[in-house]
Amino acid sequence: MPDARRMIARRPAATMVGMDPELEAFVPLFPSADMSDPAAARANLAALASAAPPPDMTGITVEDRTVPASPAVPVRVYRPYGMTGGAVIWMHGGGFVMGDLGTEHPWASRVAAATGALVISVGYRLAPEDPYPAALDDVYAVLEWTARHATELGVDPERIAVAGHSAGAGLAAAVCLRSRDQGGPPIRFQLLNQPELDDRQETWSARNFTGTPWMTRAKLAQTWGHYLGPAGAADEYAAPARAADLGGLPPAYIATAEFDPLRDEGIEYALGLLRAGVPVELHQWPGTFHGSQAILSAEISQRQLAELGAALRRALAS
Repeated sequence: MPDARRMIARRPAATMVGMDPELEAFVPLFPSADMSDPAAARANLAALASAAPPPDMTGITVEDRTVPASPAVPVRVYRPYGMTGGAVIWMHGGGFVMGDLGTEHPWASRVAAATGALVISVGYRLAPEDPYPAALDDVYAVLEWTARHATELGVDPERIAVAGHSAGAGLAAAVCLRSRDQGGPPIRFQLLNQPELDDRQETWSARNFTGTPWMTRAKLAQTWGHYLGPAGAADEYAAPARAADLGGLPPAYIATAEFDPLRDEGIEYALGLLRAGVPVELHQWPGTFHGSQAILSAEISQRQLAELGAALRRALAS
C-alpha cells in the first residue's frame, strides 16, 4: 500500500487531504514561496502586513528605542497597563531575510495584550546583507540590555522569556544556547512557534513537504543559503538542531504545524530537550500549515494564538 503521507505531500497545496477547511480557502491568496529575490520577498511581506486589520492597542503604550551595540539594534517596546513584571523578547519570522518592527507590530502587540508582560520586539539585521551571526548578535545584545535595564523597564530580571516564530523561534532557541554557554542573563522560558532549527533538511517533513503553502523545501534552502552566507557553514548557534547538549536550557513550549517542512525538526528538538531533562510542552496542530495563524478568522488560529499567550502567562507568573 502506498504511504498516505507521501501522497498528501505530493498533492497540490489547495487540495491537501486533512487541511483545516477554513485555512484551505485562503491558500490561493498566499504569495508564492520564493526567497530568490530578498527585496521582492520583503515587499510582499510588507504588503501582506499592511493589508491585515490593525490590532487593538487599547491599554498598550508603544515606544521605539535603540539598544546600544555594534551596530545599534532597533527595538519596539510594548507596555500593557497594569504590567505583570515579566518580559518577552520577541523575534519576528521571515526566514532570516524578511520582516521588521513594522511588519511584526500586529503580532507583538497581541503578545503584549495576551500576556500582560512587557514585550520587546527586536529589529535584528537581515540576511543576505548581514549573514549569521549578525541576527543572533543583535538578539543577544537585546537580552543583555533587557537584563541590565530591568529596573528601568519595570521588569523582574528573573522573569525574562524569549519567543518567536519560524526563523525568530530559531533565534530564540539559539540565544538560549548562547546564554547558557557564555554565562549570560538567566532566561525563564523559551517559546518556539513553528521553529526553523535545522539547515540540513534531512527530516521526513523537510524531504516530503515540497509544495506546502507558504513554506516549501526550496524556500527553506534559500533562507539557509542567505543566512549562512557564502561559507555555508552552520554551528549549533546558527542551527540549534545541531546542538549535541541540550541540558540546562530553559523550559520550553514548542508548537508545530502539520503541513510544514519544519514540522519534524521542531518535534525532534522538543524530544531532545525532554531527553536532556528540560520541561517541554509540545503541541502539534493538525490541519495547519506554516504561517496559517495569520488567518485570524479561522477557529484553529484563534485557539493557537490563545494558547501561545497562555503558555507565556503561565511561564512568567511570579
